[in-house]
Amino acid sequence: MHPLDNPIWHALRTGNEQLAIGDELARVLPRDIGAFAGLAEDALPAWRRLHELSPAGAPTVLFAAEPLALPADWQLLLHKELLQLVYDQPTAPLVADERLVALQESDVPAMLALTALTNPGPFLPRTLAFGGYYGIFEEGQLVAMAGQRLNPAPYVEISAVCTHPAHLGRGYAGLLVRHQLGRLLAAGHMPFLHVYEDNTAAYKLYQKLGFQLRKRLHVYVLAKQAS
Repeated sequence: MHPLDNPIWHALRTGNEQLAIGDELARVLPRDIGAFAGLAEDALPAWRRLHELSPAGAPTVLFAAEPLALPADWQLLLHKELLQLVYDQPTAPLVADERLVALQESDVPAMLALTALTNPGPFLPRTLAFGGYYGIFEEGQLVAMAGQRLNPAPYVEISAVCTHPAHLGRGYAGLLVRHQLGRLLAAGHMPFLHVYEDNTAAYKLYQKLGFQLRKRLHVYVLAKQAS
């Protein structure tokens, strides 16, 4: 199986292994970093282990190449198709712009506020632990950012690309993504990202920047039921 067919699982076994909780059946992230979970395979032993690892009353997010056979002790909250795009060009321009600032732990409240406003995907108090987050400030306010998330080696996902609604149209998202591309390729990584097809503005931007559709994945948001 290609690592990007089951990207969360492979990330939690390779590049994000230091953050993972679990074993060779199922793995999850600490809940203040992310709700992502990975299954070694769509089989009952893996589902049972994931049930043990997942907290009650909180969503669990899985990506899958094919529809999953959910056991009865899981409640389906969301099932939607997700586009997986890869950047398979050998080079990207290195972007040097003094407006790009490496984000630190002290910036987390501003990052949480921006992602709550723009909803680029789940962002929690310790999501910054994935690393590689950069932002743009205007008059002391964080108005745009992008970072790195899943790392199913050698691939690294560009994530949390967002711009404050009052600052759209200034090219910040493209600038931040190009910056991430240059950094990842210079480090020997292969960039990829995920986007919903109905997020047409983002999808068009990523295509313009050179990303190609690799696969349509299934995203599931689940809640575990009592055993």
